[in-house]
Amino acid sequence: MPELEEYLYLIQPMRVEMLWAGPTPQEAEIVSQHFSYLEALTDQGIVILAGRTLNTDESSFGIVIFKAESEKAARVIMNDDPAVEAGVMRAKLFPYRVALMATRL
Repeated sequence: MPELEEYLYLIQPMRVEMLWAGPTPQEAEIVSQHFSYLEALTDQGIVILAGRTLNTDESSFGIVIFKAESEKAARVIMNDDPAVEAGVMRAKLFPYRVALMATRL
């Protein structure tokens, strides 16, 4: 099995108003699927960390730090995120390396 590389994708809502005015029912369903997707990848040991900023303006963003076999495989993981696939959020992929990580939060 090839050694896994680390990647990060930055994710932002396409409609920033959903952060302060609330999501539409369709956006809420897709965001729920997005969370379940990342939760499953975390359970599989693929996602290392996922979270978002708490501000509710256009500078808000989330990050997903994860492992993949290649950039191509990482792009598939990012693009298969239900929020990205449905166009509720846009994402940008970066090669990444975790340098330090606490053993406990």
